[in-house]
Formats: sequence, structure tokens, C-alpha cells
Amino acid sequence: MPTAYPQEFREDVLRVVAAREPGVTIKMIAKDFGIHVGTLDKWLRQARVESGEKPGVTKAESGELRELRKRNRLLEQENEVLRRAAAYVSQANLPGFGFTR
Repeated sequence: MPTAYPQEFREDVLRVVAAREPGVTIKMIAKDFGIHVGTLDKWLRQARVESGEKPGVTKAESGELRELRKRNRLLEQENEVLRRAAAYVSQANLPGFGFTR
């Protein structure tokens, strides 16, 4: 997987796109910066989501969701361990065959 472009570079490119003159296309700007036009388009869409112009999931929300899913997975694993431990302990406390009073 290719390395990500630095955040400063992305911000600079987005500033150039925002301040472009009429007649200058996104394709031309992408070529000038040496990036793929699809990459620049993706950055523009994400910037619109971040600024609230377009509905979608922001990076902060995405990060929070990822952390919550990770935490949920961990809690489910812990719950399964406790469930198995409780079953084991309850089996150990049962009297065996041949037990008389």
C-alpha cells in the first residue's frame, strides 16, 4: 500500500483548489502536484464532510467508532471467559457419583 501524503501537503493542495481561478480544473491541479485526480477528489469530498457542507462521517467520528468497536470486541471476549469460568466452577462444586450423606 502506498504511503499517505502528509497532512500539510493535503491542506496546501486543498487551499490551491479553493483559490483556483476560473478555467483551472481539478485535473490540472492534481497533475501539477503529481497526485491522481481521484485522490484529490477524495480529499475534496472528505473536506466537505469535515466542514459540514456534505453529510457523512468525519474522521473524528470514524476514529471514535473504530475505538468503540475495538472496546466492544474486548468486552465480548472478557464476557466469554467469565461465562466459561462460571460454568467450570459450577461443575466443580457439584457432588460426584457415589456421594452419600
